[in-house]
Amino acid sequence: MLALSLVAVASILVALCSGSVNLHVTDLFLPFVTDQNSPLQQAVLFNLRLPRALTSFALGGLLALAGVLMQVLLRNPLADPYILGSSGGAAVAALLAMLLGLSGLPVELAAASGAFITIFMVFALAHAEGSWSPTRLLLTGVVIAAGASALVSLLLALGDESRLRGMLFWLMGEINNTQRAVPLWLLMLSAGGASCLLARHLNVLSRGELQAQNLGMNVRQMRIGLFVASALITSAAVTTAGSIGFIGLITPHLSRLMVGADHRRLAPAAILMGGSVLTLADTAARTLFAPRQLPVGALTALIGVPVFLVLMLRRQTAR
Repeated sequence: MLALSLVAVASILVALCSGSVNLHVTDLFLPFVTDQNSPLQQAVLFNLRLPRALTSFALGGLLALAGVLMQVLLRNPLADPYILGSSGGAAVAALLAMLLGLSGLPVELAAASGAFITIFMVFALAHAEGSWSPTRLLLTGVVIAAGASALVSLLLALGDESRLRGMLFWLMGEINNTQRAVPLWLLMLSAGGASCLLARHLNVLSRGELQAQNLGMNVRQMRIGLFVASALITSAAVTTAGSIGFIGLITPHLSRLMVGADHRRLAPAAILMGGSVLTLADTAARTLFAPRQLPVGALTALIGVPVFLVLMLRRQTAR
């Protein structure tokens, strides 16, 4: 946990120092003790890089925590925040708003509405015999996500070419809305704190529904709470930055390798690791081919694929 905390701080410092205007680590503390920084440096630091770094870290932490919760809810190691179709629903709604000529807040509201509608549609369709089984939730989410993907392809084919680039960048994940850093941090801290308080319940539920019921847990109520929390977290992330893949899938597994499966340690470890990974990926996305910016979602996928393959090979070797 100490190592992950240090990496988290280091990732934010790297994000603050990297860019077209070079800043040394000592320059970050000068505005608090002296006025030696130029107005340009202060504007770059406080108006551009700091809000973006904080937003990136909060988004990564939220996606990682949502991945942990979804893997407990579905008892599936391949579960991630988008597996129930939230990103697909948000994408369809956001692209429809863009095709209507809307931008900014209306697009974000449309994406949030699409994500929530899709998630609760999955939850309603997966209901059977008074309960929600992880298998039905997973299969229903996969089918809804496939349908949303088809609609996205259709909208891209029918869309105006002048808006096509913006639509594609939104789909691939892009951190441009840096005005929500404070709300995202509040959501991340509150969700992380609640996960730590409920860590014993998460530990029991992850071992199976029957064992949880034998120990007196209200599995139905717990499952609904996890579903709503995951939906809220995922919708906030998708609304802010589009679809950013692999953070919610890979970081929970890496965190388990470091701190174990106890959710009292796993939840904060996943937040720290997810925030660090996305902050570094966003820094690379805006600096590797500057002044051009890469879509951070595509970059996290390129990073996540080899990491996932290495994890699979290590498991096979251990067996």
